Amino acid sequence: QVQLVESGGRLVRAGGSLRLSCAASGLTSWTHGMGWFRQAPGKEREFVVAISRRSGTIYYADSVKGRFTISRDNAKNTVYLQMNSLKPEDTAVYYCAATTDYGSAVRIQAYNYWGQGTQVTVSS
Repeated sequence: QVQLVESGGRLVRAGGSLRLSCAASGLTSWTHGMGWFRQAPGKEREFVVAISRRSGTIYYADSVKGRFTISRDNAKNTVYLQMNSLKPEDTAVYYCAATTDYGSAVRIQAYNYWGQGTQVTVSS
């Protein structure tokens, strides 16, 4: 059974940093495309960052480029999202996801497995 468990979300002030973790079980994160998505209240879930299964290329949403970094620890089967220079508009539930798809890593529809999400709140 595949499980993705996110952690690390909390309340933080604008300009601060957080590191989210996504612990995977039932699959190996390095053989899957892995992504982070987020959903703010009243808005649709949106792409944040992903590692392509096909090439390992990393893709970032323009809104987080230069501030967020995705990484993974294969030994721990865990993917991380380092978030720096946080802004109030980064407030959302952040979801980790995994895909077996070799196509676009930024498409929400490509992802087979999802975590339960972790809340990030950035105060101004």
